[in-house]
Amino acid sequence: MNLIFPDAVVPVLLRLMRANRTFVTAEGARRRIREREVRPVPYGPPGRLRSGIRVDVEQVDGWPVYTILPPMVRGAVVYVHGGGWVNEIAAQHWHLAARVAAEASVAVVVPIYPLVPFGTAQEVRDGVVALVRGSIETYGATCLAGDSAGGQIALSAALTLRDEGVVLPQSILISPALDLSWSNPRIPIVQPTDPWLGTPGGKVLAECWRGDLDLLDPVVSPLFGDLAGLGPITVFTGTRDVLNPDAHVLAEKARAAGVSFELREEAGQVHVYPLVPTRAGREAQEQIVDAVRVAVAG
Repeated sequence: MNLIFPDAVVPVLLRLMRANRTFVTAEGARRRIREREVRPVPYGPPGRLRSGIRVDVEQVDGWPVYTILPPMVRGAVVYVHGGGWVNEIAAQHWHLAARVAAEASVAVVVPIYPLVPFGTAQEVRDGVVALVRGSIETYGATCLAGDSAGGQIALSAALTLRDEGVVLPQSILISPALDLSWSNPRIPIVQPTDPWLGTPGGKVLAECWRGDLDLLDPVVSPLFGDLAGLGPITVFTGTRDVLNPDAHVLAEKARAAGVSFELREEAGQVHVYPLVPTRAGREAQEQIVDAVRVAVAG
C-alpha cells in the first residue's frame, strides 16, 4: 500500500493490462457477464487489511454485509463498491474503506450486493437504503460513499432517503456513473484519452442493470433526479475518464438546486483515481477521510 506510481505510468499500465476489455466493445461486456455468471470471484477482505480494526460480517436479506470497526466509533459510512455492476469488490476498495474507518473513527459498512446478471438497480438501491437506515440507528450520523457504479447506487439511494425525510451529512462520489444512457456529447471527446472505460460495453451493462426501469429513471441514472434537499455532495473525478463530463452536469444541477457541492477534479487522472496508488490518489484519500470526519462531527 506504500507503493506510489508516477501519474504517467498508470494509463500505460492500464492499457497493457487491457483494463478496458469489458467496456471497449459490446461483446467484451457480454463476455464478462458470462464469466461472472459461471465463475464468481471471492469478495472477502484481504487477510491483512489494517492493524487496530475489526471486521465483522453478517447476512442482511441475503447479502453478505461487512462492517469495518475502529476502536472508537463516532459515526458511519456505507460504502458501495464499483466495478461496472458486473465486477466484484477488489482489494483497493477494502484498503480505502479500512483507511476511512481507522482515520475518521467511523464504522464502514460494505455491502456485497448482487451484480449483473443477478442484481438490478432498484433491488440494490432499496438494499442500500435499508442499510443506511440501520446504520443511523446503530451508529448515528452516517454518510454514503461509492465509486463508479457504486457512485450511481449511492446517489440514487441518497435521493430516496431524501424523499423519506433522511438528509445525509455527506455523500462522497468517486468517478460516479450518473447517466446510464451514455449520451453526453462530450464523452466521445474524452474517450480517446480514457484507458479504462468505454461506451459500447457500458451500454450493454446499463441495459442489464436497469431491469424493468427506463434508463433515464433516477434509480438508474441519478443525474435526472430532483436534487433539491440533498445534503452535501463531494465528487472526485479525473479528466481522463468518460464519466467526467457528467460530473460537471451534476455540479451545475446541484448548485442550481441549492445543494452544497464540491467538485474535486484532477487534470490527467484516470477513472477512480483515488483508488490508484499515485500521489494524487493518496491525496484524494486524505481528503475523503477529512470529509467524513467533518461530516460525522456535525
